Amino acid sequence: MTTIPLTDLAEPAITCSTCAACCCRLEVMLITDTGVPERYIDIDDWGGEVMLRLDDGWCAALDRDSMRCTIYEKRPLICREFETGSHDCLEERRGIATAYR
Repeated sequence: MTTIPLTDLAEPAITCSTCAACCCRLEVMLITDTGVPERYIDIDDWGGEVMLRLDDGWCAALDRDSMRCTIYEKRPLICREFETGSHDCLEERRGIATAYR
């Protein structure tokens, strides 16, 4: 019998339907104008514009039922650059997974 080390196991494919939207719990600074509706914008302690997060810690623009962005076409630049399955995405997912162990 051959034993496969855990480090050699393939990561499951990450798609919109399997995404945990963990990046939607990160603070998102608004550094460019992408048309984010005002109702989703908050001001941080230093006076900068950030995406509004609700009391549960999730981005206000996240649909809690589908776990998808409700302003996807007008999402902030940092959200556009934080690609599904990218290194940063995988690191965030690992961080969330280890937080509950």
